[in-house]
Amino acid sequence: MRLLFCLGLLWCSSTLRAQQEVVVPSLDGTLLSAWWFKPASDSIPEVPKPVVVALHGCGGLYASTGARKGLLNARHQAMGTMLQGMGYHVLFPDSLTARGEASLCAQPIGTRNVTQTQRRADAFGALAWVRAQPWADPSRVAVIGWSHGGSAVLAVTEAITQAVPETVKRSAAPIEPFKTAIAFYPGCSNALEKKYQPNTSLTLFLGADDDWTPPGPCIALMQGLKAASPPSSHSLELHVYPNAVHDFDTPLPGVRERKEIPSRLHPGKGVMAGQNLAAREASYKRLQEILQAALR
Repeated sequence: MRLLFCLGLLWCSSTLRAQQEVVVPSLDGTLLSAWWFKPASDSIPEVPKPVVVALHGCGGLYASTGARKGLLNARHQAMGTMLQGMGYHVLFPDSLTARGEASLCAQPIGTRNVTQTQRRADAFGALAWVRAQPWADPSRVAVIGWSHGGSAVLAVTEAITQAVPETVKRSAAPIEPFKTAIAFYPGCSNALEKKYQPNTSLTLFLGADDDWTPPGPCIALMQGLKAASPPSSHSLELHVYPNAVHDFDTPLPGVRERKEIPSRLHPGKGVMAGQNLAAREASYKRLQEILQAALR
């Protein structure tokens, strides 16, 4: 029993050391809380290592119900743990809490206080903060995001100068792009309309049956980028998984209707969200391969 107790203390101590809450300044001046996951096996702590900045969706970082209420939700916890195991630092900035929001999901898009303007400033702020840390390799920083955070991935990798916040334009030291960018089921309509051009390699993971952020605009966006003359100089990948809906990569099983969120494709109904195990496994396998190649 004493041995089990000691092992339990060691596990708890290791977990606490591996995850730490930090404060990260957004470029708009907001002080954001963020969760920093440290590499699980850091045998040489002073050697700078690759970093992944991870951007949450409209529901924020935390679980709102169940046993994990108030903790990182299951998807963020699972992703952080997986990337830790790959030897990366991971930073999850919280764009909502400091601005008095818990969730944006049920808010009409035109009324939201947190938009892609704030998300872009937050992502640039997280990138600048990471690159100032002694444990980070500033040349090897990737970004991933889900849904609203996936749209933020597009916003922060926009190559057109006008899309960069004024605070970045005025900076004496310009912020270099992320090494690679990965977005799960983002909204792409705005990027498509504004003729988005990426400043780094981009991968999109979409659900074919997503009625929350339908895949059509993202497919059109990627097809346009690939067909452009001259074509994009950056690597572009598009993966559309059959029978998969929004949030297909959650580690929690099951699909349910979110009745509080009107479906754009099925008037009078809510959106469907939940796990597709085949899509989750395939997308995470490819994500690992992309990061290993980009951050080696």
